[in-house]
Amino acid sequence: MSQATSTDVREDGVIESVSGPVVTATGLQARMNDVVYVGEEGLMGEIIEIEGDLTTIQVYEETSDVAPGEPVESTGAPLSVDLGPGILDNIYDGVQRPLEGLEEKMDSAFLDRGVDAPGIDVEKTWEFTPTVEQGDEVTAGDIVGTVPETESIEHKVMVPPDYEGGEVVETNKGNFTVDETVVSLDNGEEITMHQEWPVRQSRPAGDKETPTDPLVTGQRILDGLFPVAKGGTAAIPGPFGSGKTVTQHQLAKWADADIVVYVGCGERGNEMTEVIEDFPDLEDPKTGKPLMSRTSLIANTSNMPVAARESSVYTGITIAEYYRDMGYDVALMADSTSRWAEALREISSRLEEMPGEEGYPAYLGARLSEFYERAGYYQNANGTEGSVTVVGAVSPPGGDFSEPVTQNTLRIVKTFWALDADLAERRHFPAINWDESYSLYRDQLDPWFQSEVADDWPEIRQWVIDTLDEESELQEIVQLVGQDALPADQQLTLEVARYIRESYLQQNALHDVDTYCEPEKTYRMMQAIKSFNDEAFDALDAGVPVDEITDIDAAPRLNRIGTTEGYEEFVGEIEEDIEEQLRGMYQ
Repeated sequence: MSQATSTDVREDGVIESVSGPVVTATGLQARMNDVVYVGEEGLMGEIIEIEGDLTTIQVYEETSDVAPGEPVESTGAPLSVDLGPGILDNIYDGVQRPLEGLEEKMDSAFLDRGVDAPGIDVEKTWEFTPTVEQGDEVTAGDIVGTVPETESIEHKVMVPPDYEGGEVVETNKGNFTVDETVVSLDNGEEITMHQEWPVRQSRPAGDKETPTDPLVTGQRILDGLFPVAKGGTAAIPGPFGSGKTVTQHQLAKWADADIVVYVGCGERGNEMTEVIEDFPDLEDPKTGKPLMSRTSLIANTSNMPVAARESSVYTGITIAEYYRDMGYDVALMADSTSRWAEALREISSRLEEMPGEEGYPAYLGARLSEFYERAGYYQNANGTEGSVTVVGAVSPPGGDFSEPVTQNTLRIVKTFWALDADLAERRHFPAINWDESYSLYRDQLDPWFQSEVADDWPEIRQWVIDTLDEESELQEIVQLVGQDALPADQQLTLEVARYIRESYLQQNALHDVDTYCEPEKTYRMMQAIKSFNDEAFDALDAGVPVDEITDIDAAPRLNRIGTTEGYEEFVGEIEEDIEEQLRGMYQ
C-alpha cells in the first residue's frame, strides 16, 4: 500500500472517541477517503465520514489501548496501491502490505501494530528494455518498455493514466529500481516503473466490448453447461462445507487466464494457509513453471482486522485492472464477498447508519455493483486487448439463497454456480446444483465452442440439460410410486441421466487426470453418453426389455472416462462395444 513520506504527513487532529475499528477525531483538515495515521503507534486508517469538525476513521488494525487525546495525522491522499514489477509471486494483506516483507522486518510471524512496508520492493532492481525511441509520441496508457517480472509474465511499463504524455526525449536501458526514471518526455514528465492508484476508483480503460471467448476452467459442469466469459462475472453461493473454496482453488489453478489474483477475504486462516502453502509448489499447466509466477495472493483472514477486509477486494480488483491494461486476461477470485459484506455491516452499525435488510447497510447492492462492474473485456487505448473476470464466492448463512448478499449478487452477475449441501453430503463433487445454476453467456460463447471444439456443441449441451430436467420431473413421481411403475422409456431416461450425473457432472479435484478436463474431452464425454442414449432407445423401440439394456457391461465404463489418460481411444472402444452389444440384442 502506498506509504506517505514524512514530509507529506502532518499532525492535524486528536482522537475524541474509539469504538472498535472506528475512531472519531476532531480538528482534522482532510477529505473523504484520505489515509490517516492514528494514535501514538501510527495505525493506518481511512476517513469514511466527515460531519462538521468530527471526522470518522476506519482503522485497518486492532485499536485496543488507543485512547482519546492521541494524535491523528493525515497524508492528504486516498487509499492507494503500489503498482509495478514485484506484485506477482507475492502475498499481501488487505491493504497491500507484503506479508513476507513484514515477517522479515519483524523477525517474527506475529506482527506489531503500526508496522508498514511498501507494496513493491523499492530497492530491488529490474532489467528494463525500452520499446519506444527518442521522438516517439506517447499518451496515457501507452507501453514504453518491458521487464521480465517472473518466469511466466513480462511486465509492461506504461505511461501512468494521470500523465498528459508527450514526445520521448530520453530512454534508459539496463537495471533500475522502480522509482528511477526510465523514460523522459519533452514536457518534463518522467516515467518510472512505479505507479500508484486509488483502490476505490476504476482505472481508465478503452472501449468495453461484449466478451466472446470463454474462460476455460477445466471443470466439466462449468465449461459444458454454465460457462463464464473472459471479462464476465460469476458467483458461487453455497453453505458451509459445500465446496466454494475448493471450486475457486480449481479455477485459480486451471482457468486459462494469464494472471490470477486470489483474494482471501475473511475466510478461515487454515484455508488461506493451505492456499499459501500449496500455490508455490504447484506447476502451471500452461508453462510448466511455478503457478505463483502468475499469481498474486491477498490474505485477509477472519482473525485479521475487519476494516482491512472491506478494502481487500478493492486492492485485488485494482491490481487486476493494472494487468488488464497491459493486455492480459486476469481472473479475480474473491472468497468470500459475504465476509466483505459483513465488514460493511459492522462498520455501518458503528456509524449508526440506518440499517437495511438483516442489518446490512442500505447501499449494499450499490457497493456490490461497483465491485462487479469493474470486470469486463476491453480494447485498451494502447492497442492491446485485456479482460478482468470476477468470480465471487458467497456464504449465505444456512445455505439460504434468499438472504441479501446472494440476492443482490444475483441481480448483477451473469453466471450463477449454486452449490448444494445435499449433493455435498452425497459426496457428489463439485456440488453444483444443475437445476438452480445458470449462465447468460451461452449464446455469445457458442460460436467459439463450435469453431474450436465441435459444430454440434450447443445441441449436445442442450440435450444434456433437457435430460437432467426430465430426470428432475420424473424423480418426483418416483418418490410417490417407485421407479418400476414408470413406463420403460422413462426408466431408460433415468438410467441415462444417472450416467450424466456420475460420469460427466462429477469430477475428482484430487485425481491427477480428472482434476482438469479440456473442452474436447468434455464434449467427447457428452457425446459418448448421448451415443449410449441413442443406441439404447433404438433397442427399446425394437422390443428389447429395459432391464436387458441397462445390464450391458459396456455402459458402466462411461464412468471411467474422466480418470482415463488417452481418453479418445478409450471412448471409441466404449462406443463400439455399446453399439455392438445393444444391436446384437435385436438384429
